[in-house]
Amino acid sequence: MMIDTLSALSQSDMQFQQLQTRLKTLWRSPDEFDVRNCQVLIVPSLSLNQSELQKIAGVHYYEERLLFSLARLRNPHTRLIYVTSQPLHPSIVDYYLELLPGIPSSHARDRLELFATYDASLKPLTQKLLERPRLLAKIRRGLDPDHAYMVCFNSTPLERELALKLEIPLLALDPDLLYWGTKSGSRQIFQACGVPHPDGSELVHNAADLAVVTAELWERQPHLRRIVIKLNEGFSGEGNALLDLPPLQAVAPQQATQAERVQRVQRAFGDLRFQCPTETWEHFEQKIHDLGAIAEAFIEGETKRSPSVQGHINPLGEVEMLSTHDQVLGGPDGQIFLGCSFPADEEYRLRIQAMGEAIGKNLAAKGALERYGVDFVAVYHPHRIPNWELQAIEINLRKGGTTHPFMALKLLTDGQYRPENGLFYTRQGQAKFYRASDNLQKAAYRGLLPSDLMDIIVSDRLHFNSIEGVGAAFHLMGCLSEYGKLGLTSIGNSPAQAEEIYHQVVDSLDRAT
Repeated sequence: MMIDTLSALSQSDMQFQQLQTRLKTLWRSPDEFDVRNCQVLIVPSLSLNQSELQKIAGVHYYEERLLFSLARLRNPHTRLIYVTSQPLHPSIVDYYLELLPGIPSSHARDRLELFATYDASLKPLTQKLLERPRLLAKIRRGLDPDHAYMVCFNSTPLERELALKLEIPLLALDPDLLYWGTKSGSRQIFQACGVPHPDGSELVHNAADLAVVTAELWERQPHLRRIVIKLNEGFSGEGNALLDLPPLQAVAPQQATQAERVQRVQRAFGDLRFQCPTETWEHFEQKIHDLGAIAEAFIEGETKRSPSVQGHINPLGEVEMLSTHDQVLGGPDGQIFLGCSFPADEEYRLRIQAMGEAIGKNLAAKGALERYGVDFVAVYHPHRIPNWELQAIEINLRKGGTTHPFMALKLLTDGQYRPENGLFYTRQGQAKFYRASDNLQKAAYRGLLPSDLMDIIVSDRLHFNSIEGVGAAFHLMGCLSEYGKLGLTSIGNSPAQAEEIYHQVVDSLDRAT
């Protein structure tokens, strides 16, 4: 029986690898005008730990974030199939189609097919699809396997299984490589690439071992004030917790034995400060068993930022840098992703880009594919040169919070990123900047429909103006009525203008509600 199972696994792996070889001829850069017949199946499933995802308000609406992929419909012979858990409101779809430059929205709409599982349960969308063979058969009948491929938010064995059932390649990471996007895998790649990163521990799977590696980290770094405990697989910083060390000074290095220190640290886990207000130690400890965790030095600093770099590995193994951002973080200790601004500060954006490219080449050599992001912590030191000390903290092998704002910029302006200076330019040579957020959320916004949002924004002339090339674009509109939550990308000709438009939108919504 075991031999049969291994044989089936090998056969499945071979079938998947054979499908993946088609990508080299099917794939074209999004910047390229493609007149070939092409079909793109988009499955925006958040195939991540579902209990972690539930910490995010309205997370089931995050399937809308890949609607900026409708930009592919600018190619006149591209057909796009978009699948969601619940049906998308027609006004939301119309909104994205009307943003498409250079093509009538009706022409694009004729080449867009929408499917829904009509299932709001707490399961990944891909799993819902696999549980509905008749829906899957209907989607498969509409696909031409020789001209189709699948796009997803993040890749897991579920997405691989779906690609195999549909017999089309998956434009995403091979799930066998997911380890390199975990906290422990990221640290190994930073080490291999010579990228600076905080001191930290090996991966452990229980509280007792976590106390040991945490105590060892404290012994190596006796000056530490805080240690961050990270689940090996987290999302938007929600899987992080902070251990304050000042209350434990009685067992500090040089003050007590290692055994006493380990025992006291383990007791202190009950007082961890979680980034999610509903998290408890009992629940968190169970996830340590399920996912594993590491201990890492918390980087202190009076002036501290969280930049990131985003890259792309194409099916030919080539690494392209896409963008840099300064992330906007919140939560009790500034660990939770709220939004971002493009580009990152000129003082360090080319430095993080260079490190991001080195990491991308390491990933490409391992066989990685598609988008990846690298998060950093930047601390300002006025008497050092360079002033900003940079340390990498995480690799994300998936689309992330900085992906869709950049997709919005590409969709609306049809411009290009220039890695030589880290700026984005339209075809007319105008530099563009933006401020974006997934978390524009207020109780007063609840009850607003997408049509109400458009009434408010158009009346105040804040919607993106394709002639002037500035204004606001929206996502997560389905989340607005139920949760009072909205995604926003404000685009300007300078960072100051992008910031101003962002605050004008907030002021406009506040006045209207």
